[in-house]
Amino acid sequence: MTDERSQLKTTFNQVALLYDQVRPGYPEALFDDVVSLSKITSFGRILEIGCGTGQATVPFARRGYRILCIELGENLATVAQKNLATYPQVQVRNIAFEDWIIEENAFDLVICATAFHWLDPSIAYKKTAQALTSQGAIALFWNEHVHSDASNSFFEEVQELYRRLVPELVKDDKPLPREHEVASKIGEIQQIGLFGEVVYRSYRWDATYDSASYLNLLNTYSGHINLDSLKRARFFDAIAQLINTKFNGQITKGYLTTLYVAHLL
Repeated sequence: MTDERSQLKTTFNQVALLYDQVRPGYPEALFDDVVSLSKITSFGRILEIGCGTGQATVPFARRGYRILCIELGENLATVAQKNLATYPQVQVRNIAFEDWIIEENAFDLVICATAFHWLDPSIAYKKTAQALTSQGAIALFWNEHVHSDASNSFFEEVQELYRRLVPELVKDDKPLPREHEVASKIGEIQQIGLFGEVVYRSYRWDATYDSASYLNLLNTYSGHINLDSLKRARFFDAIAQLINTKFNGQITKGYLTTLYVAHLL
């Protein structure tokens, strides 16, 4: 991992409370599917990599599972511990997954919500496999930004603001992908050679934001957090003006939640 990427993955810790408040959660159907597809029993134990503030942890905790959460960010871990305080069967450890001493053959399921891409796959998959029981499974899921007919013109126009005001955040000028265009992670999981058939599920949904809530959301993205404060302020002012003057103060963001479940070979 490059020094810049290593730095970016720690930025979320700076905005832990805001992250907890504004980051989108996951469809309830996903958690039912993870339980069903992984075949975890009611007595099973879960390892969660990068739990953040516990947004994906709580639904499993409500179902009664014993969970060990690994979280790199101290502030994120503190918020997670607060959010999970009513679930004594859940433990949050503030440590990098790479530094965590493996409990071998100890977990029936390993989950990771919108965080696995921050890890070195050559390390993460192997360590995950070592932590799983012989019948264990991995469940990786992400929230992906996709095309929405409701506000696609906003995201086309805001891209011009990115190019003009913060070109360092522009990765490419491709339009937002549609559901079928989201890159699959099945190949990456299979080529590691540690897991069997990968089962894929997806869940399409929209979220509506006013200018303030949308800027709060942007304030939890690593690249935006890393911007110079004056540059970020000018950029955010321009976005707010765009939303308030051309889009009646409200936009809709399209999400596709993708889920990959595979059992240990």
